[in-house]
Amino acid sequence: MSPEEQLLERLARIEAKLDGLDRLEKQMQVFAGTWENFHDLSRDVSLLMEPAVQHLTDELVEVETGFQLEDVLTLLRNLLPRLRYISYSLEQLENLIDWWHDMEPVLKIAVPHFIDYLDSLEQKGIFRINRAMIDMYAKIAEHYTPEDIAAIGDGFVRMHGIIKKFSEPEFIRFVEKFMDIPTQMKLEEAKPTGPMGLMFRLMDAECRQGLGVALEMTKALGKLKNGDGQPSGTEKEK
Repeated sequence: MSPEEQLLERLARIEAKLDGLDRLEKQMQVFAGTWENFHDLSRDVSLLMEPAVQHLTDELVEVETGFQLEDVLTLLRNLLPRLRYISYSLEQLENLIDWWHDMEPVLKIAVPHFIDYLDSLEQKGIFRINRAMIDMYAKIAEHYTPEDIAAIGDGFVRMHGIIKKFSEPEFIRFVEKFMDIPTQMKLEEAKPTGPMGLMFRLMDAECRQGLGVALEMTKALGKLKNGDGQPSGTEKEK
């Protein structure tokens, strides 16, 4: 190797060492900055430590009268056997949170519809009617005893049975035909009639038909005597 090459190699090694010193100097500067920051922090903490300790001491003096070490031991003795209940409660709380996450979208849809439905009921007066009915029941309770109300209830039941009969087709047809009678009567043609005149009037087919209907109604009215819709004992014997 020539002297020039050896000189260049030495210069390269010296330059590499100088680069390493530069890097080391930069790292030392970073460390020195960090150390300076830490030193500043420790100085600030040391300044705050004394009032903090004094404040903590004052607080502990106030707590000392109501706190004893035995209280902590009692708390631990009562807490440790019940850890499984606390664990179970936390698991149930987690289930409750999951249930709420599942129900929240449904409630966001259902609650507005439910509010709209209640609003429609309010507009229709359903709540006012219910309130009026409650007031009516209160007034009934003021004027009647429970026995009277029970008797009234029995009467309502029987009246409903009677009203149910009004829905029977035969009764409806009878009432419709009976209501047509006034429109078919001619009162201006009504004349006094004696026994002989009655015999002549019975020659009319419509009169005989009307008399038959009247007799059938009279027969049915006779069943009212017993009150059970059955003929009397005399009629049974005949």
